[in-house]
Amino acid sequence: MEMFLMVATVSLLGMVVSVGLFAAATRDNVGASEVRPEQPLPLAPPRFFLSERAPAAPMPRVPIEVLLLQIERHVRLEQAAAESFLDAPTMRSLHSRTTSPLVH
Repeated sequence: MEMFLMVATVSLLGMVVSVGLFAAATRDNVGASEVRPEQPLPLAPPRFFLSERAPAAPMPRVPIEVLLLQIERHVRLEQAAAESFLDAPTMRSLHSRTTSPLVH
């Protein structure tokens, strides 16, 4: 019973302190005599991040077949590299650079 009363007292004390701190944090500190009329802030003209830079040259359109062939070649090279690693796994072959032009 003593333990229950101690826990209840500490909990009640914590709640009172929390309510007091919350009230102090949300209270409006500006008195009636210190109220100033709100002046609108000057707004800057709307801009985007790249609006001041000259427009870049348009990218040349590449046919979809060319892109598909590049991806297919990349997949074949990666598959061959994986197969060669599985045949003879070494640290050097694991960390060697790929010959594919599609490197991230």
